[in-house]
Amino acid sequence: MGSKNTVTPIILVFFLYISGSSAIPGGKKIKYHKPCKELVLYFHDIVYNGKNADNATSAIVGAPEGANLTILAAQYHFGNMVVFDDPITLDNNLHSPPVGRAQGLYFYDSKAEFTAWLAFSFVLNSTDYQGTINFVGADPLMHKTRDISVVGGTGDFFMARGIATIMTDAFEGEVYFRLRVDIKLYECW
Repeated sequence: MGSKNTVTPIILVFFLYISGSSAIPGGKKIKYHKPCKELVLYFHDIVYNGKNADNATSAIVGAPEGANLTILAAQYHFGNMVVFDDPITLDNNLHSPPVGRAQGLYFYDSKAEFTAWLAFSFVLNSTDYQGTINFVGADPLMHKTRDISVVGGTGDFFMARGIATIMTDAFEGEVYFRLRVDIKLYECW
């Protein structure tokens, strides 16, 4: 009879351990990882509108309006494709010294709301960082913050993986916008 009393508490402790060690059915634990590297950068996009060639950093290269590549399409800019080479700064001042360039493209891909699909690289060339960070993903522009994937990199960011949370920091009509990019890398080499 004494052995039965010692077995019951052991079984009870075992079941408590199993039930308490898992937040997901099937015994898988949720892991929360800390980023191996974090950066906050800003990039400034100035769309060419036919009058601002001296300071434009992006241009419409595909448009449903035909040959007119200076006016964004009416219905949520659907069908417009823009290529850019924008300065990247450490703060939100367009006139701050750039630490690199944001180079890539975005195209507006919805007739129902303002959304774009992005594919671009940050080409960094500063005393702190040398190399590229590559991004890709959907950008639902009307959301306060949006997450896009960090899919790779070179130099100081060789094979980097992570998430970039982007936020529209400012915009002026359809010609200028500034994005705040909060980069969290979870795979660093």
